[in-house]
Amino acid sequence: MSKKSDAIASALEVMKRVGKGDFEARITHIEIGGDLGELLHGINDMIDRCDAYVRESSATMQHVSENKYYRKIVETGMLGAFLSASRTVNSALTDIQKRVDDFSELTINFEDSVGSVVGTVSTASSELSQSSETLRKLARSTSENATTVSAAAEEASVNLQTVASSAEQLSSSITEISQQVSLASTVANEASTISTDVSERVLQLKDAADQITTVVKLINDIASQTNLLALNATIEAARAGEAGRGFAVVANEVKNLAQQTADATSQIGSYVDNIQSATNMTVEGIGNISTKVSEISQANTAVSAAVEQQSAATNEISRNIEQASEGTKEVSRSIVDVASSSDQTERTASGVFDAAHQLSEQSADLRTAVEKFLAAARAVA
Repeated sequence: MSKKSDAIASALEVMKRVGKGDFEARITHIEIGGDLGELLHGINDMIDRCDAYVRESSATMQHVSENKYYRKIVETGMLGAFLSASRTVNSALTDIQKRVDDFSELTINFEDSVGSVVGTVSTASSELSQSSETLRKLARSTSENATTVSAAAEEASVNLQTVASSAEQLSSSITEISQQVSLASTVANEASTISTDVSERVLQLKDAADQITTVVKLINDIASQTNLLALNATIEAARAGEAGRGFAVVANEVKNLAQQTADATSQIGSYVDNIQSATNMTVEGIGNISTKVSEISQANTAVSAAVEQQSAATNEISRNIEQASEGTKEVSRSIVDVASSSDQTERTASGVFDAAHQLSEQSADLRTAVEKFLAAARAVA
């Protein structure tokens, strides 16, 4: 009777501990047989099954708390409600695992898609910012260049007006030069005519000098013959003696006259030689003058042709300058339009740059929000 009482008391103690959640408690030293012994062993079996279920459930839930859904309750040895509950929990874990896997895949796809979009938006906003900044700089540079070109066009217009004035003065000068060349050509032609006439007269003078030389030679020959005859007469008078003395005086006078005639003709010949030499030099000089006058006439002709060409070129220059002046005015008008467009472009580029900057900031905010969401999603998964 004492063993049964002790066994029942031990069983009650164990049941109290189990009732408090202590599944380590067991009824030990069961030495009683019969129905009571089976009851005690049955209590231990029940505690074992409860303990196994609790341990498996705890292990499974521990893994679930760590987002590990592959740890299932081992169904081996589970019976009845324990087996049914284990299967229910395991089925729920399978569903949760599938949902988590699907959610993880969705999160990955979302991360890839949104990350790609955010990256694209960020890159696009950065490129847009750079492009708008470049466009703004180009617009500013274009505006500055337009201002410079406008000033240059204005200066070019002033220079063209100056050139046009100079071309007009050049045209007037060319006209005056043409008149002077024409006058010089006329004078040269007159000089050529005069030099030809003078040349003819000098040639006539040369012919006259040649004739004088012939006459002087004749006179000189006569004087020589007279001198010879006077000498012979003197000799004959000397032979005649006293009777020929008067004749000798006359012969001597004739001889003296013949000598004076010879001296005079010699001087005349010398003068004629000088005249002929001067005449030859004059003829040569007039020939040179005629040549130079001819060269001057040819040069005047060439100058006249060149002046005519220069006049035509000057007229063409004037027409070109007028066209260039009109073109410069058109450039100035176009530059004003370009400057206005450049200002508008710069303002537009500034607006695009600001929008790109805001887009970049929003992209960064979106990236931060997505990263936070993904971190939270990964924590759930």
